[in-house]
Amino acid sequence: MSTTVEVEVEVEATAVRSLAPPEIRAPARTPVRLPAAGLALRVLRGLRAVALRSAAIFALLALWETAPRLGLVDATFLPPVSEVAKAWWELLGNGQLAEHSKASLARSFGGFGIAVVVAVPLGLLIGWYRPVAVLLGPLLEVFRNTAALALLPVFVLLLGIGETSKVSIVVYACVWPILLNTISAVGNADPTLVKLARSMDLPTPKLFQKVILPASVPVIFTGIRLAGAVSILVLVAAEMIGAKAGLGYLINASQFNFAIPQMYAGIVTISAIGLAFNQILVAIERRLSVWRVPS
Repeated sequence: MSTTVEVEVEVEATAVRSLAPPEIRAPARTPVRLPAAGLALRVLRGLRAVALRSAAIFALLALWETAPRLGLVDATFLPPVSEVAKAWWELLGNGQLAEHSKASLARSFGGFGIAVVVAVPLGLLIGWYRPVAVLLGPLLEVFRNTAALALLPVFVLLLGIGETSKVSIVVYACVWPILLNTISAVGNADPTLVKLARSMDLPTPKLFQKVILPASVPVIFTGIRLAGAVSILVLVAAEMIGAKAGLGYLINASQFNFAIPQMYAGIVTISAIGLAFNQILVAIERRLSVWRVPS
């Protein structure tokens, strides 16, 4: 009996669908998309995005290669990119590039890490407690407007030409972007969220953990990314004075020896390291900002 009723209901439903207008007629079958087709479409879109992002770089490389060969610029001072690539490969093969890169990365990352450890807590303290900001504000204004490279002779005189002066100048240069962005992030935290958290009787540590820090992460990481670029640029200048290893030393020595392709190879290596370092920081920022709703 039950089977007969189900068959009759199904027949009636089929008849109703066939008599219904096309705009409200329910489809009898749902089309199934093939997973392979969707995957291929995503791959094509990814390749297209990569091609668009790389177009300007390939155009620059093509111009760099052709301009010296066509006589548009002096090939002595700007050799073709193929010669630079050959020099870069030779430096990599004989171990010089790895040696100089290792020395620069150790100094740069060491100074950068110290700056992050010092500047982030200090920025949170200054941004949160008004008396501390009033006390340290004038001092910060004086030093943040003093260029790090202008103080390089002072660091060399006080700390010598060894590793300490180079790491110290990196720390000094990296502190200010991180510190100022951290102070700005804490000071510009949403007051509504802060008042709501205080109305819930959250203690100060919980308030920082649940409200202030999550809201401040994007701005703080902006300062950290700026400091990452500064750490490499300032170090290269510092390595040109009294260093025996490092990418800055490699560039300076290549210039004095008129090894122009090797000089450009060192410059390209610095750019590649800076780009990779920035991408690592972007990935960390996204990891710590998963709560944010994409705009």
